Parts: sequence; C-alpha cells; structure tokens
Amino acid sequence: MNFIPTKLEGCFVIEPKVIQDERGYFMESFNENTFQNGIGQKIHFVQDNQSFSSKGVLRGLHYQTGEHAQAKLVRVLQGEVLDVAVDIRPNSPTFGQYESVVLSGENQKQFFVPRGFAHGFLVLSDTATFFYKCDNFYNKESEGGIIYNDKSINIDWEFPLEKLIISEKDKVQPTIVNAKKAW
Repeated sequence: MNFIPTKLEGCFVIEPKVIQDERGYFMESFNENTFQNGIGQKIHFVQDNQSFSSKGVLRGLHYQTGEHAQAKLVRVLQGEVLDVAVDIRPNSPTFGQYESVVLSGENQKQFFVPRGFAHGFLVLSDTATFFYKCDNFYNKESEGGIIYNDKSINIDWEFPLEKLIISEKDKVQPTIVNAKKAW
C-alpha cells in the first residue's frame, strides 16, 4: 500500500496494491498493521457503514464531537465520488481548509479522514456504493455539520450546485464559523 499525505495533517490518500489478470483483480483493502504503520497512528475500527446513492447526491459535511469524534477510512466499491475532508480543529494551521480526492471502484483509492474533520462526498457517476470504517460508534447527540456551500471554505464540488440532491438536514447546516461554537 502506498500512503500519500495530503496538505491536511493526518489525512492520507491510500493506494492499495492491486493484482490483476484475466480473472479480474485481488487486493488487500485493509490490514491493521500496514495501516497503522502507514499513517503513524494506532487506530482501531469498530464499525463499518455502506451507502448507495445516485448521481448528484451530496452527503455531508458531517462530524462527531467530543468523546464520540470519529476517524474514517473511506472507499468506493462501485461508481465514482468526490470525497472531501474539511479541517475543523480549532487550533490547526489549516483550519477551514479542505482536501478532495476522486474515489472510484476503478481506481481503488481510499481516503483516511482522522478525528477533527468534517467529511462528505458527492456522487459523480450514475450510482455509487460507498463504504467506510469508523473508529468510534455513531452518537446522535454528538453529530454536527457544516453547510456544503460555505463561502469561507469554497469547496469546488466539480458539479453544478443547482443539480445537487441534498437532504433537508444538510441544506440548513451552519457555516464553519457558527459550527465552531459546538467544539
């Protein structure tokens, strides 16, 4: 596996070794020892989640606060998404900055999003199956979010915003400045 650090400390794009032949492919998508050595942290995942969405669906930007904060290892099993992490650590030199990566069933890339980041993704293909591991259990009382079109973050979603399919909850999330009060 190749672990590529991003401009946001702790976030990594991960390229697994894919072995292909006429039968298809094989890859090791997760190995705890390799993963922990690659990111330089001890992370123990406790929950797997999966979603299926159509083109234009935007999920996020979500986070968990306090003792329920979550790190995520995300990948796409089928289709293609633009995956985004926003640094929401109040004292970070990259607070409010984001990193994005295209994840697909074809490129097999993964994205590690540590605790202290808001996370979301936009489906670019007709459909996509999104899979992620979390290092902490979901807690409704600790969830928060940031509005997807926050002008201070200025995320390039690489998709016409008027064509997005967004949940009612995500349409009314606060800006990063207002969300910061929750930390």
